[in-house]
Amino acid sequence: MFLWAAMNPLVNPVFLSKLIHSYLFDVNRVYRSTPEQLQRYQDKHFCQVVRYAYTVPLYHEKYKQAGIHPHDITGTKDAEKLPYVTKQDFRGKTADTLLPAGKNPSKYAVVSTSGSTGKPVTLYSDPYTIFHTFIGFIRSIREHDVNWRKTRMALIADLTPDSAEEAYFRRTAMPSLKSVFSLKNQQVFHVGDPAEKLLQDLEQFQPEFIGGYPGVLKILAILKKQGKAPKLLPRVIATSGAILDEYTRQYIKTAFSADLFDAYGATECSPMAFECKHGHYHVNSDFVFMELIDPKEKETISGDGGNIVVTRLFGRGTPVVRYTGISDLVIPSDETSESCGIHTQILEGIGGRQVDAIVLPSGEMIPPSAFTGIPHHVMHTYKTEKIQQFQIIQQNRTDIEILLVIDETLRDEGPSVETLVDEIKKMYNQKLGKEMNITIREVKKITHMREGSATPPPVVISKVHME
Repeated sequence: MFLWAAMNPLVNPVFLSKLIHSYLFDVNRVYRSTPEQLQRYQDKHFCQVVRYAYTVPLYHEKYKQAGIHPHDITGTKDAEKLPYVTKQDFRGKTADTLLPAGKNPSKYAVVSTSGSTGKPVTLYSDPYTIFHTFIGFIRSIREHDVNWRKTRMALIADLTPDSAEEAYFRRTAMPSLKSVFSLKNQQVFHVGDPAEKLLQDLEQFQPEFIGGYPGVLKILAILKKQGKAPKLLPRVIATSGAILDEYTRQYIKTAFSADLFDAYGATECSPMAFECKHGHYHVNSDFVFMELIDPKEKETISGDGGNIVVTRLFGRGTPVVRYTGISDLVIPSDETSESCGIHTQILEGIGGRQVDAIVLPSGEMIPPSAFTGIPHHVMHTYKTEKIQQFQIIQQNRTDIEILLVIDETLRDEGPSVETLVDEIKKMYNQKLGKEMNITIREVKKITHMREGSATPPPVVISKVHME
């Protein structure tokens, strides 16, 4: 049992004072600090997280094999001395490997990635890490004149059991905050609810701000353009959790007649970057250290694609140091931040991890976040990590093909592949309807790409035009 359920960390004076200090000083650091000050801050916290990682068996063994000791690391310039950590390093590991020796797992929240890359992982997160993630969220919305205490806010999140967002909003941070603040101005909606019901509920709540995945917001925008929810008039919309292409951005903005900004993050090391009022993506340099390497090199190292390697600079639980498991292509920019007043690295663009919605025979559209977690849920239920990767391809309105990559080292352990396939098929039919023909087959490697795309294979490809 996670002890948070028994004791609110906000009643701990030491924890509360640390959190208040973080709120007062961390939110505005990227505005008030010079690039040189931010570099010194980043170097200091990079060294701290490496020292902490050395106490965690997974990292200790890697560093020992590489002949590296934390004393060898004096700042981010020494990052290349450290070995990479991949998703495969995390998958299937227990608390004995992912937490420092002697730590009680019940004092940490277990959070899982959404599976938007087809390869979900599970990590341990401590209360400070969870709350500090919200500091990044507050920073991004404050840039767009949204007040977390006063603005009427609707958040569309993945509330599937064991997901990171379910942990944050239902089991950890949000319940704790509600014991101190009323937060009546905020309401959280489940991304898996039917789109028309979601739109109705949003119209009834009348938010000034809506935050959610691009996929579900696009579906709501299509319904809005059809004349539904005429009284739903948000002032600001924020997207996160998947790549926002320009067409989807403009479609959502036009449908809702609202300003829109994008935030870039991942469960393992969120939040990484956010768009300012000028449309620039600013790296949260005090939260993460971001390295950009050659995509071919990264594919060779981990098979995850993209070109980004990330170190999270805050929190405890499972550390994230030189992590290759984010399959995105990030393009650096030569622009300066003088016009923005935000003194961090600027990104020109982010590509990869694009996923499509599924269109049912009835025409109803199901956003990817509502069904990409099914394979992970089945594996969690059967206590196995046998499915290494998956991809969902909608061929037409009635036919869906699901490709599975099986970890050969685990093939003969635990439940059979046939058992997992049957359960996955059953759950997809429950989610998408029995009129949908679900075909599941094994493949050695996921190779299906979008036509004309050089980004890593997406987890969902729909060949049905959404409109």
